[in-house]
Amino acid sequence: MAISLTINGASHTVDAEPETPLLWVLRDNIGLTGTKYGCGIAKCGACTVMIDGKKAFSCTTKASAAVGKDVTTIEGLSEDSSHPVQVAWIEQDVPQCGYCQSGQIMAAAALLNQRPDPSDLDIDAAMSDNICRCGTYRRIRSAIHRAAEIAQG
Repeated sequence: MAISLTINGASHTVDAEPETPLLWVLRDNIGLTGTKYGCGIAKCGACTVMIDGKKAFSCTTKASAAVGKDVTTIEGLSEDSSHPVQVAWIEQDVPQCGYCQSGQIMAAAALLNQRPDPSDLDIDAAMSDNICRCGTYRRIRSAIHRAAEIAQG
């Protein structure tokens, strides 16, 4: 079945069943492999993308649920890593192994869309379902505060 999606501002028509997880459409049909598979049950956050600017777990979101909406993946956040979250992530040296980082970055960007100047409690709540096995949580929180500063000028 043909499904039409808007991914990173571009229109894509893919041949997929409507109940196919968005994650697999992104990776297998469109070739955007920055969004990672972690658990498959929305408990780790590795698959985080934004749908209409809000955090979404692409492993449990049906492709059909994204029709008519704007989906942003890590590849679409910026063309040159200039998004405030990406800049802050580099400045704060957040990644260790890096596997969870695209999901972490997308969750942080979604948080800043909702709360441009988040408190530690806001950050902890928003990021609580994005797991980092390397334990870089302090650097993640620091980077989100820094990204807020960058975004505010």
